[in-house]
Order: sequence, then C-alpha cells, then structure tokens
Amino acid sequence: MTEHQIKSCAGCPGKGGLVKKLVTVASRQVTNGKKVNLVWLEATGCSGNIISFLNALDPDVGELLKNRINLCFNNSLMTLDGERAMEQLFATAEEGNFILAVEGAVATEAGGLYNVLGRYRGEKITALKAVQYLGERASHVIAVGTCASYGGPSAARPNPSRSLSVVEVLKNREVIRLPGCPCHPDWFIGTLAHILIYGTPALDDQRRPLLFYGVTIHDNCTRRSFFDQGIFATKLGEETCMFLLGCRGPITKTDCPTRKWNGYLNWPVGANTPCIGCAHPTFPDGTEPFVDYERGR
Repeated sequence: MTEHQIKSCAGCPGKGGLVKKLVTVASRQVTNGKKVNLVWLEATGCSGNIISFLNALDPDVGELLKNRINLCFNNSLMTLDGERAMEQLFATAEEGNFILAVEGAVATEAGGLYNVLGRYRGEKITALKAVQYLGERASHVIAVGTCASYGGPSAARPNPSRSLSVVEVLKNREVIRLPGCPCHPDWFIGTLAHILIYGTPALDDQRRPLLFYGVTIHDNCTRRSFFDQGIFATKLGEETCMFLLGCRGPITKTDCPTRKWNGYLNWPVGANTPCIGCAHPTFPDGTEPFVDYERGR
C-alpha cells in the first residue's frame, strides 16, 4: 500500500480494513520486530479514550501490546505504580525515541495541582509538568480525544481548573489532533501506524488527519436523503433526518457513519439519537443543546 493509496482513501467508506492494512504494513516495513515506544498520559478528563482504545478490533489491544507497541506508561493499564511508575516515565523521556499520546485537557490553575500524576524524587508531578517535559522530547505528540484536542468538557464553562488543550500547552511544536468524545480506537491506531510508515499523515487546518476527519458526518450520513428531500423528524424515534432536533452532523468532521462504533456495529444516528458534535472544536459549550425540541416543532 502506497502513501498515495492511503491519502486517496480519506473519507471513503470502510470500517477497519484501512487501519488493519496500515498496521500490517507498519509492522512489516518499519518496525522489523522492534516495537514502538508509546507513552499515554491521562490528564484532566474521564479516561474514556483509553477505555475506547481497549475496544480496538483487528488488531485488538492484546495484539498491539504484544507485537507492535511498547506501552511505557499509562495511568490505568501499567502494572507498576507509585514511584516505580514515575521512574519508568522519566526514564523513557530521557532515552527519547517515543511517541507521546495525551488524553484529557491540561489543568493549569495553581501550577497544575488540580491534576497530579504522582511523585518523583519527592516532587509532585502534575499533568502540566509531564506534558511539557515529555512534549519537548517526543518524536510525535498526539492529542487523543476532544479534551486534549480542544479543551472539551474538561475546559467547559466555568472551567475552575483553567484547563487547556494540549495544543495550547505545547505551543511551539506540532500536535496531531484526534478529537472525539471518546476518540475511536481506529483513529488513534491508524494515525500511529501512518506515522511509523510515512510520518505525519496529511492534516487539515485544525491538525486533524484527513484520513478520518476529511468530510462531515452529514456528507456520509445514512439519513442524508431525508435531508435532501426536506423530511425531518420532530421527535426522537422518528427514523428520518434529525437536523431540526439539533443534529450537529453538518458541522462535525469524522467518519462515524461509515466506520461506526463498538466493533463497527452502530453509531449515534443509527441508534436514533442526533449527533451531538462531540468531535467539533467547540464541544460541548458551542454545540449544546444536544436535543432541541423547539426547532423540530
């Protein structure tokens, strides 16, 4: 598979096939048996993105961790704890040659003390300090999820922790954004594999990979024909276009309609609920109310 073929697939229908091909090519052409070092920090958020990652399918997380990824640090999944965990985190940073993934926004109030990852040599290590320190040393930085990408729910009004996106914290380097609440496991795994094969994938003006964020949900929505015919639902449960109920598909760029979720089984509109724009830069303050009954009347 060439880079041209990968780029030409941006926004095209398909579930996990493209991601599986990317991972296979990455394993054969680049890693040669050596696993990529990955640091995944859970900052100020709900840890929903690492949970979503656990739902990866073909390849699943077991295969990735066994054959492709050396997960050097993650708050939830690593077996080490306390000082030993922090020692491994900083040892990885000193060695270099790792990719940094961050989920959650980064609390900055009180020097970042709203979110402390642990202690290292007697010092409290905040998410703010860890992101800044590792962000300067990583080969690539990936903001996983909407909180890391744009602030998201963690930075929603009134934002007492003064949380910022990873992009705002690391102003002097490129950060790849993978918004979504949570991020689909394919979006992360596919981006990681592309980095290993070709380097940073083609990004839009928001630094999102065009492979997964190239078109709006509205473009590929399974109910688009109802919109074109002016047939709109006035209440939940009606299987027509939910634009008048507040669907944010027309302004939100992801491939949810063709990729789907939970093993490629379904997605919000398929479950009769409007898209709430969870991958949109202004989510949640700028995409609420999530259901608008007044417009549908």
